[in-house]
Amino acid sequence: MVNTAITPLYSHWKKIFLFCLGIFIGSAFCMKWMESDFLYNGNLFTIIGLEITYPKEKIIEIFIGIDPSVKSILGYHLAFDFIFMFGVYPGIATLCMMAREKRTKELIRKILLIVALLQIIAFGCDILENYYLLKWLQSPEIGNEFKFFHIVVIIKWILVISSAIFAIFCIALKRSRKSLLPIS
Repeated sequence: MVNTAITPLYSHWKKIFLFCLGIFIGSAFCMKWMESDFLYNGNLFTIIGLEITYPKEKIIEIFIGIDPSVKSILGYHLAFDFIFMFGVYPGIATLCMMAREKRTKELIRKILLIVALLQIIAFGCDILENYYLLKWLQSPEIGNEFKFFHIVVIIKWILVISSAIFAIFCIALKRSRKSLLPIS
């Protein structure tokens, strides 16, 4: 059964979600604007490449070879990413809590609470990811921690994507069930 009433707690979570969404959009805009300056030898490099696809040697090569101005812009981008994190992880957690307020089945409510709390781990993974990137940007010596770095990044992405999809699914399921109810 779906709880169709808007509870005071739902309204509270929605306000927090909208605040997080504003932080997310504002910081994402700033970061996207900087990415066009990520040039190394005349070619663009990407944050996703640094996170996931580039091998250790390529990251070292980029961090050693980029102009000081590009290095500075990348540092600013990573600083804005900390602001971005305050929009993303609490935003996904509040989305889960909004979905939770619409559910009556206790198992789904517990799962949504756990998924919301998992954003703390995703947040920590993103902080650790930025720590490594900033460390390597200052001193491009990447040791054995590179494998650990990739594990942290993968955990972060799995938690973020699966949590957001699950919360959105739970909210959408509520809407589709409500639309199936007969009109009196």
